[in-house]
Amino acid sequence: MSNSKINPRNTVVLLMIIVIAAIRLFNNFSTNISVLANYSPLAAMALFGSAYFKGNVRPLLFPLMAIFISDVVLFTTVYKDYGNGFLYDGWVWVYGAFLVIAVSAKLIIRKISVPRIAAAVITAVLIHWLVTDFGVWLGSKTYAQTWSGFMACLAAAIPFELRLLTATIIYSTIMFGIFELMQRKYVALKAM
Repeated sequence: MSNSKINPRNTVVLLMIIVIAAIRLFNNFSTNISVLANYSPLAAMALFGSAYFKGNVRPLLFPLMAIFISDVVLFTTVYKDYGNGFLYDGWVWVYGAFLVIAVSAKLIIRKISVPRIAAAVITAVLIHWLVTDFGVWLGSKTYAQTWSGFMACLAAAIPFELRLLTATIIYSTIMFGIFELMQRKYVALKAM
């Protein structure tokens, strides 16, 4: 039998990411509030995990696993006509974007503060916008394979990225705010 102790901090951070991933699923399954499906918590999950998990692997692994599992559920149910499991068009670009978001958040949010979190939110949305839309543009029949075609692709994505920005601000505020309040009340959640 192992004497390893369960780290309450990591457990709470992981549970919060799982709860937010479940909210993502609920928002996509619900017909009454389906408009919320366009306000994805994915970037906030990556920022939060990167900020609070120690080391170099967990900050990247756990949020990406939550995204992967929720993608598998969504693309085998609600969005089954758009992909097979998580293998939807552009999935490589989406996961690549969230990996870069997690790495950048690890670098930006070395210490928790509102300005650092705000900078990470803006950086996350810009990374998502550029990386995923590069994937949309590359080889597209809709957008010319020129600089102006890429700019047109980016312009078309602005409404989606504004929703991602809004969602990332809201979910980041909730996740970071709750965890910071919990750390004040429960000493075991503070970083060692």
